[in-house]
Amino acid sequence: MSADFTPNDPFAMFRQFWQTATPASAQPFLPPMSEEEIDRKLAELRVVEGWLTMNLGMLSMQMKTLEMQRAAIAALKPREDKK
Repeated sequence: MSADFTPNDPFAMFRQFWQTATPASAQPFLPPMSEEEIDRKLAELRVVEGWLTMNLGMLSMQMKTLEMQRAAIAALKPREDKK
């Protein structure tokens, strides 16, 4: 943590960021990059996107498996109305 952080002022970090940003910079969150840096960043983001897509697929498959298990248990339960 920075020495400027206090629990009473949670926005101190943002205020410090905006104070250090140069007024000539129109986009403080997106500094100018070379083509190589942009290509490298895009490649990194594509790897992250692939990893997230894979995890989403695994999560979806696990949810569908649990739904199938619940349906199988419900189908095998004796019905109350058949007594």
